[in-house]
Amino acid sequence: MDLSELRPPEGSRKKRKRVGRGTGSGNGKTSGRGSKGQNSRSGGGVKPGFEGGQMPLSRRLPKRGFCNIFRKDIIAVNIEQLKGFPEGSVIDSDTLISSGIIKKKGDGIKILGEGSIDYPLSLKVDRISRGAREKIEAAGGSVEVI
Repeated sequence: MDLSELRPPEGSRKKRKRVGRGTGSGNGKTSGRGSKGQNSRSGGGVKPGFEGGQMPLSRRLPKRGFCNIFRKDIIAVNIEQLKGFPEGSVIDSDTLISSGIIKKKGDGIKILGEGSIDYPLSLKVDRISRGAREKIEAAGGSVEVI
C-alpha cells in the first residue's frame, strides 16, 4: 500500500448539493426554495434577530451598566512571573509573549510588585508600579518606561 491507494472510509464524504441543474437532478427549477415568498427571492430572508415583527428578545430584555468605549486594556504582570528569566536578561513585550507569560500586548503592559526577585533584570515596559520599580532596582536591575 502507498499514498496513491489511500481512500476515505465509505460514506464519510458526502457530495455537495448542486441546485439549479435541471429537473432530473431533483433540485432544478426553484432550486429547493419553494415557489413564492420572501425566502425564494434573491437577497431574500430576514436579518438576524428578526422575529416576524414581534418585539425582538434583544429589545425585550433590560439593559444594565455602562460600556466605556475609551477603556484601555492594560495587561498586568507580577514580578513573581519574571523569575523564569535568566539573570541580566532584557524583558520587553515581545519576550513576555514568546515566553507565554502573556497572550497579547493589549494597550500596554504594567509590571506589578507581587512577589520578590533577588537578581538583576532589565525591563522595557509601558507602565510599572512604584513598589515593583523599587524591588527591581534594589536587586540591581533597571527599568525603562517606553
